[in-house]
Amino acid sequence: MHPTHVDNAFLLDVREDHEWMTGHAPAAVHIPMHDVPARLDELPHGQPIAVICHVGARSAQVTHWLRAQGYDAHNVEGGMDAWATAGLPVEGRTA
Repeated sequence: MHPTHVDNAFLLDVREDHEWMTGHAPAAVHIPMHDVPARLDELPHGQPIAVICHVGARSAQVTHWLRAQGYDAHNVEGGMDAWATAGLPVEGRTA
């Protein structure tokens, strides 16, 4: 999924805390990759989930795992790098 096509999806950011603090999409919900299995109850079943990380590798792994659990999950191609390059909003940037 291209960053500009996230629209009505639930946006799940699976980066680590220190990465989240460098900036994130305003609508994103932050659940670090390794916490996702324990926090599945926080994810919607009736809505597509767009999974994002820094460049797309970790989010691809989480997407694959979520699909195996029955979720409609999609990897955001290029991660937050592509998100920012596309000119999409980023909040929470630290100096």
